[in-house]
Amino acid sequence: MCKKRIVVLGGGESGFGSAVLAKVKGFDVFLSDFGKISERYKNKLVEWDIEFEENGHTEEKILNSHEIIKSPGIPDTAAIVRSAKSKGIPVISEIEFAGRYSQAKTICITGSNGKTTTTTLIYNILTNAGYNVGLAGNIGISYAYQVATADKDWYVIELSSFQLDGMYDYRVDIAVLLNITPDHLDRYDYDMKNYIASKFRILRNQTLEDALIYCYDDKFISESITKYETQAKLLPFSVKNRSVSGILSNGNIIIRVCNKEFIINRENIKLAGLHNVYNVMASGLAASIAGVDSGVIIDTVYTFNGVEHRLEKVGEKNGVLYINDSKATNVDSVWYALEGMDRPVIWIAGGTDKGNDYEPLAELAKNKVKTLICMGVDNTKLLKYFDGLIPEIISTDSICNAVITASSLAKSGDVVLLSPACASFDLFKNYEDRGNQFKEQVNKL
Repeated sequence: MCKKRIVVLGGGESGFGSAVLAKVKGFDVFLSDFGKISERYKNKLVEWDIEFEENGHTEEKILNSHEIIKSPGIPDTAAIVRSAKSKGIPVISEIEFAGRYSQAKTICITGSNGKTTTTTLIYNILTNAGYNVGLAGNIGISYAYQVATADKDWYVIELSSFQLDGMYDYRVDIAVLLNITPDHLDRYDYDMKNYIASKFRILRNQTLEDALIYCYDDKFISESITKYETQAKLLPFSVKNRSVSGILSNGNIIIRVCNKEFIINRENIKLAGLHNVYNVMASGLAASIAGVDSGVIIDTVYTFNGVEHRLEKVGEKNGVLYINDSKATNVDSVWYALEGMDRPVIWIAGGTDKGNDYEPLAELAKNKVKTLICMGVDNTKLLKYFDGLIPEIISTDSICNAVITASSLAKSGDVVLLSPACASFDLFKNYEDRGNQFKEQVNKL
């Protein structure tokens, strides 16, 4: 009897982990990457005796598979994916595949913004509570690799819409839906309804034993949630409505779960901004549902400093503060960043546009930004929109030039804010690479 053949598309963290899990479970495994695989992952694939190719897809080796696991960065429109689907080959995500082989409980977080902060905070809370927990999804070690090598009792998983698109039978125990704002519309035919539907896939297969934590104040969520049937227990959070599970009252965050409540004092939270109030509410509710004692939740929240590349203070020189917000890859993230600035702003933005509408930023940009430094291969859209709104706009083509220009223009009391509103793939490997290069250039000052 022939082994079932699994093909993995993509040779990064997700793809490597999926290939290892398939190998451990006894499948005939082949990994294919249209681009170059990093030496780190190539060495690991050799170590695990997994056949692979790079710099192109060999159709004969891919389209004879029983199932394909697609890395989230590969769009459904990719030629090899279309060919596979035309032949009736199932194409799934790493999350779908790994979930088949683990009995662990899961807390899964999605949303357009705040995913990494919320996921990391929940993971820290469960870790401090002594749980055997893994961090996975868009951050941490591959979910599939952890299941293959050292399965956990719990996983806290950050899910992008791309990962959700490849989930069919996967069931989330505790789902967190933070917000939905226009993002990645280039992957969804520039149709917001398609993007919303992708986010709501997190509800699939939930039962009466499960929970859905969601933002009551989010327009797209509140308008859409009644359209999706779910048996899960609903726990909304809000800064406007006081009859929900997580509320803001007199400067305090109040978490209510199972007829119990506890208070988190906003003044004691190190995370700044209203968006982080929402993130803390979601984290507190998720950890409570998971059975963590309120004292552990409160202590962890008070000591949590945030995540790298999200409003990260890099340093101050000559009275000018430099902030790395490279993770702000959409308009909504930049809105929160600008909204929280209390100094005159020199704003560095730009990259690969994902169908952005910059109108929500107009008022903040007009009132807070003294200079916009565009950084990208094509800055046309930014230059055109903010012309007349911001006193000075300068176009550059590298992070080095952007930082040097910003430092030459900045005066004591200003803030230089890297908050791109765009994807990073025109000049960088990813948003981490962009943020790290920004910090490197700032440190050279």
